Amino acid sequence: MATQNEIPPLKRAALQVVAGGSAGFVEVCIMQPLDVVKTRMQLQNTTKAIGENHYKGVFDCFAKMYRNEGLFSFWKGILPPVIAETPKRAIKFVCFEQTKPLFLFGAPAPTPLTFSLAGLTAGLVEAIAVNPFEVVKVAQQADRTKMKETLGTWAVTKRIVQQDGLGFRGLNKGVTATMGRNGVFNMVYFGFYHSVKNIVPAYEDNTKEFFRKVLIGFTSGTLACFVNIPFDVAKSRIQGPQPQPGIIKYKSTFGSIATVYREEGFRALYKGLVPKVMRLGPGGAIMLLVFEYAYEFLQKKCI
Repeated sequence: MATQNEIPPLKRAALQVVAGGSAGFVEVCIMQPLDVVKTRMQLQNTTKAIGENHYKGVFDCFAKMYRNEGLFSFWKGILPPVIAETPKRAIKFVCFEQTKPLFLFGAPAPTPLTFSLAGLTAGLVEAIAVNPFEVVKVAQQADRTKMKETLGTWAVTKRIVQQDGLGFRGLNKGVTATMGRNGVFNMVYFGFYHSVKNIVPAYEDNTKEFFRKVLIGFTSGTLACFVNIPFDVAKSRIQGPQPQPGIIKYKSTFGSIATVYREEGFRALYKGLVPKVMRLGPGGAIMLLVFEYAYEFLQKKCI
């Protein structure tokens, strides 16, 4: 079998793109139900109990959607995430793999610092690429009208461009907060996963080795959520509707974090942590494992 170093650089990068895209596609398909449930709960326009139209929590939402709309309702709106997330994950993984040699600093093998800095770089590049999608997504999730009356993706995009343009108050609003969120997440995510994976002894048994990687990947995603969520809260405040029309209260990333902390307290910086962990804890494990196994499989095909 050809080793990674024997594969030409461009071909190796192409394999990483395919493996990363595959990881993103699989993760979206598996985790889409949680994203749909999170969005449904965010779109509720009342906290009062109103029967089947009100979701009291995550599991109540799952039960009512299944009862009223059927099993496939959990994959509603999967096309936009597939379109955005698949290339997004490809960018993340190929950038991480390609930038690792830049951060060796003379070491014979990658160190925890190497993994962390490569992850940070991957997250920053990923954030710039996906921020317009994030602006549109937040605008849709903030719309509290009934689901059937909610504007579609292209209609929301067109409205944002017409009203605010393509700049930092329009389709690229909150890009620095997205860079902070994604950069910090991937710094912890990749840094922790690869460092711990190299420290914890591997199993010869394939099943045990699989679950070893799952546990490390889940821990990596969960830990990264705890570290980066203040940036996520700031991003949502900047990209979402402002409290008072015509007055931009949330402008800069750290200014927004400071405002939330001052007015609402420390716990407000961790709003949405539970569904975020439920989404990105197992999702992080899925992505890393699919990428590793897909990349290994593609390398074997390069004999």
